[in-house]
Amino acid sequence: MRAVVFDDFGRRPEVRGVEDPAPAPHGAVIRVEATGLCRSDWHGWMGHDPDIRLPHVPGHELAGVIEEVGPDVVNWRPGQRVTVPFVCACGRCAACAEGAQQVCERQTQPGFTHWGSFAEYVAIENADVNLVGIRNELSFTTAAGLGCRFATA
Repeated sequence: MRAVVFDDFGRRPEVRGVEDPAPAPHGAVIRVEATGLCRSDWHGWMGHDPDIRLPHVPGHELAGVIEEVGPDVVNWRPGQRVTVPFVCACGRCAACAEGAQQVCERQTQPGFTHWGSFAEYVAIENADVNLVGIRNELSFTTAAGLGCRFATA
């Protein structure tokens, strides 16, 4: 797949071919239809986030279509339209059990803790907890910006 990749912090990223992601047993791969550019992406690119490992694909505001799910995913199937929160939860820790997924002890963040949405496909862990369905009436472009807002809503 094609992706925007940076090899060094603060250096010009480039579009290049990288390996397609595969879903974790409890995860999903989403075909990215729209992605946003956020100030947080700039901070990551500049090296302000210790979670980022190089080379890296940024991007955390996204919407798309489920391409593939892992064998342990129960609630989702390929072809469904989805977006994701900026803070993705594990679904199993004390914070998640209390309904406070935005402060999950084992949270992941697309475009920070793992490769993000500046690519044709992105892998999301714990799909049953993190995917948010979007209606056909809502454009992918509009839905892509919602993920940053879920954690603070």
